[in-house]
Amino acid sequence: MTLRAPRTVATLAALAALGLTACGSDAEEPAGSDATGTDGADGTDGTTEDAAASAPAEGDGTVTLYSGRNEDLVQPVLDAFTDETGIEVEVRYADTAAMAAQILEEGDNSPAEAFLAQDAGALGAVAKEGRLLELPQETLDLVPETYRSQDGDWVGLTGRARVLVYNKDAVAEDELPSSVQELTEDEWAGRVGIAPTNASFQSFVTAMRVQEGDETARQWLTDMAANDPQVREKNGIIVADVDSGAIDTGLVNHYYLYELAEEQGVPAEELSAALHFFPDGDTGALVNISGIGLVDEQPDGEAQALVDYLLSEAGQTYFVENTHEYPMVEGVEPDASLPPLDSLDVPDIDLNDLDDLQTTIEMISEAGLL
Repeated sequence: MTLRAPRTVATLAALAALGLTACGSDAEEPAGSDATGTDGADGTDGTTEDAAASAPAEGDGTVTLYSGRNEDLVQPVLDAFTDETGIEVEVRYADTAAMAAQILEEGDNSPAEAFLAQDAGALGAVAKEGRLLELPQETLDLVPETYRSQDGDWVGLTGRARVLVYNKDAVAEDELPSSVQELTEDEWAGRVGIAPTNASFQSFVTAMRVQEGDETARQWLTDMAANDPQVREKNGIIVADVDSGAIDTGLVNHYYLYELAEEQGVPAEELSAALHFFPDGDTGALVNISGIGLVDEQPDGEAQALVDYLLSEAGQTYFVENTHEYPMVEGVEPDASLPPLDSLDVPDIDLNDLDDLQTTIEMISEAGLL
């Protein structure tokens, strides 16, 4: 059964009202593939899927999930979990920030048993308030340390790389910037699409604060706002506008390009849009995660079974094949058209440090981008 949360909780208002010091995510657009790799199959390595299939007898047969990921994207894998385990998933869908805010507002009365978030910052915000449980070590060990909580209370499910999408007819490869800092220069005036309400953009700005300092991030936002940015509501819209030639470039997550290719029924390389991965550890090359944490006590183990299934071969393969995000577990290969995750020159940023989203949102708003 699916419960829908009202979408009237604005990211900024929700965070400010609750005094959150971190969180982030706007609604994620459906992915034919935020959005924004991994493969899906019925196979298992005999560990995580075995755990997922064994719901304790004392359970009520349901898991209440608060999801900041889009229904079109995740409902099929949740249905597969139900088919595999017999455990029903009752889902409340809204943007990630709203879901995080609601969990904190509801406190001990929250019906949420698991929180599926679009980025690490939102999970960190909820965890900071003591609302997430420590996960079993065997679950944590499935995911590299880089992509899980240092306190063990959330774990990454998929990896998503920040990129510059560009129109190949409008921007030559030798003209591509080596850093996001260059995008505030006159050369790029009116040519860059951004989605300031999107969780991925907010996490990217938070990462810039962590890597470069608040003053650099604040100046970048101010300069970007003065450079006639092409503001869009969602990453998918930016990619479509770049492909059509309405915008020359845009800051997005990598997988939206593949979503557009699937919508048009063509290989990604035949699109007019292409991806530029920033080099040299630039903040624009941040690899964030979508992830999950358990909320409060879990006496029946059914929510843990959901986590285990999403990290199983079947769950991870689903994400690879349907979202083109990077898988988090060994033995599941990413989309062959993507550069290997370990080949990306990512910034040296701990995802656990992205939990101060409130300040980031205030900066974005002060710059006039919200």
